[in-house]
Amino acid sequence: MARRPNILFLMSDEHRPDAAGFAGDPVARTPVLDALAAEGVVFTNAYTPSPICVPGRQSIMAGQFPRTTGCERFGEDLTPGHMTYARRLAQYGYRTVAAGKLHHTGPDQMQGWTHRIGMDSGISHRHIPGRDEASYAGLPEPIHHKWPMAKEVRRAGVGRPPYLAADEYAVDGAVQYAHQHFVDSYYDRPIPEVPLLLKVSLWQPHYPFQVPDRELFDHYLTRVRPYSGQRLSGHPVLGGDRFVVRPGIEVSEREHRRATAAYYGMIELADRMYGRVLDALRLAGQDLDDWIIVYTSDHGEMLGEHGVYEKQRFYEASVRVPLIIRWPARFAPRTVERNVSTCDLFATLCDLAGVPAPGGLDSRSLAGLMSGDEEGWPDEAVSQFGGNRLMIKQGVLKYQWYGAEGPEVLFDLAKDPQESTDHAADPAYAAAMTAFRARRDALGFPSEKSIAP
Repeated sequence: MARRPNILFLMSDEHRPDAAGFAGDPVARTPVLDALAAEGVVFTNAYTPSPICVPGRQSIMAGQFPRTTGCERFGEDLTPGHMTYARRLAQYGYRTVAAGKLHHTGPDQMQGWTHRIGMDSGISHRHIPGRDEASYAGLPEPIHHKWPMAKEVRRAGVGRPPYLAADEYAVDGAVQYAHQHFVDSYYDRPIPEVPLLLKVSLWQPHYPFQVPDRELFDHYLTRVRPYSGQRLSGHPVLGGDRFVVRPGIEVSEREHRRATAAYYGMIELADRMYGRVLDALRLAGQDLDDWIIVYTSDHGEMLGEHGVYEKQRFYEASVRVPLIIRWPARFAPRTVERNVSTCDLFATLCDLAGVPAPGGLDSRSLAGLMSGDEEGWPDEAVSQFGGNRLMIKQGVLKYQWYGAEGPEVLFDLAKDPQESTDHAADPAYAAAMTAFRARRDALGFPSEKSIAP
């Protein structure tokens, strides 16, 4: 049997799909990611299975939609022993090493990884079996909590955000592990014959909006183009809740610019950290053309667009993500415009590694699209949140369902890339709405008739 390829999985947190040089942003400095994109397959319509950290990440791990995994809300986790792509590859001989953020909160902190490196492990008290409820009554979760979003924006600027130490720790650990696996110059017991899946997962560019480098912050402060004059949607979900932070109203234009500059600075810092990992692998004698290298994010960041920050919305800036897969030994550089999901990475990694995919996945292999074969591809991406919010993207149409929280929404991104016009009640889209509702029901979401008024 031919030796299975090594895999490097790079992941960030809250990276907008358009905030990178390879995505056409003239301000973002991302030379490492740009080089991967120039030699890889870039998916311009890749979507997260859930626009919030925990469900999105666990769906990627499991190759299943949140409704399938049972992890639909922040704080929930995969059940112990759940099948993940790390567990599957480990079953077929891979050393599976995760450095950095995984965001598990349950008792199975490994979830298929054979090694974990970093500061992101801990069991939420809600997952402690047999806990005495009276003893826990009123106790807060012993984890970091964010400020209200407007306060996060007001605090933006030069500083050392709390998650930066975790990213530095993760990268240092990944570099050290690469040396141990491929060189081990002290004990002379490297194991290069063992295929490696190495995931390096950073918190950046997740808020707090701070960068430790004054020169880096100043560079972006005079160059970023913050969203201004944005109209807040009248929809109760798209334009509601605590994440509404309108520049000039909830925060000043100055504060908004500083948050945008810091966000771009964090993207550049993350890019530099990925460069360190690539350099360490090269120093260890690895030819990265033989490696499968993946880059993506768990979801995006609104950054003031449409008058809101954070995620949890099915706007493009929140639900669409960057996705690059580079493997020059097999795939030529290409841009794929079909709708795909980061949930598809499970089946894709199995396919590329020559590992049989397990049953029960919602994941589809992207290998055909990477070769230029688009025939028969179901041009659809699905995203879910909270058990009662659903997005279905087919072609250029994006359907959204919110149950009792609000009316359906339909965007036509070909006619309206800014997502400002709702076509749900437009007679010209009646057939499309009927088809989307049928697909919604098939995905296990209740029909309108079952929703309480």
